[in-house]
Amino acid sequence: MLKILCLGDVVGEEGTAAVEKHLHSLIRSCGADLVIVNGENSADGNGVSRESAERIYDAGADVITGGNHTFKRREIYSVLDDGEYMIRPANYPAEAPGMGYIIADVRGYRVLVINVMGCVYMDSLAQPHETIERILRSEKGRYDIAVCDVHAEATSEKLFLGRYFDGRLAALFGTHTHVATADCQILPGGTGYITDLGMCGSHNGILGVKTESIVHKYTVKTPVLFEPASGNVKINGALFEVDEKTGKCIRAERVEK
Repeated sequence: MLKILCLGDVVGEEGTAAVEKHLHSLIRSCGADLVIVNGENSADGNGVSRESAERIYDAGADVITGGNHTFKRREIYSVLDDGEYMIRPANYPAEAPGMGYIIADVRGYRVLVINVMGCVYMDSLAQPHETIERILRSEKGRYDIAVCDVHAEATSEKLFLGRYFDGRLAALFGTHTHVATADCQILPGGTGYITDLGMCGSHNGILGVKTESIVHKYTVKTPVLFEPASGNVKINGALFEVDEKTGKCIRAERVEK
């Protein structure tokens, strides 16, 4: 069986440092063959820097996925264009830096890792289900197993995609909300699914930001600096165990450290 470990949004310095400290031991303890980490918030002040991406990769990530903050820092554009280990949502226009998917060689199996962004309450991009369909069609015969990170706000949109591609993807997991959901499961067609992996970083504030900053935003409503929270650092994610022969998920469970 292939074991695929997926970690939710890495938030700021504390999240990046936690991944550096714990990911190798987590990989050993769960026997992960492929590690996918959402790194789009890994630089303080959100976005992803070259440094934070390299640190996550060196810590053991095989693929780093993105989201709505991926393009915030221009220094990451060359990393995206290299196409070595970092991807961004595939439903951005083709002119955007980087690629929206990558095929990883995992113990001799070709694993297609796709990244898309939701459209509900987010940027107006190409429809994620049409984008995933296009990639599966264009890469047919070039992969053995396919998985997808859906960076989206609406839980209904994520679950729609899970049900829509049930049986065609080994796993579909949500990111972006920074709150781990309790619905890690295997859908009827054999797709491992969770609405949101959660986040890697401080759980003392609100979604990785100091509580005072968010309280100010909702009460005073004037611009405020989103300072990173500190302490109570956790790593959230999920582990999907996939049958290499059928491409179906046979076990799905939440991971927290």
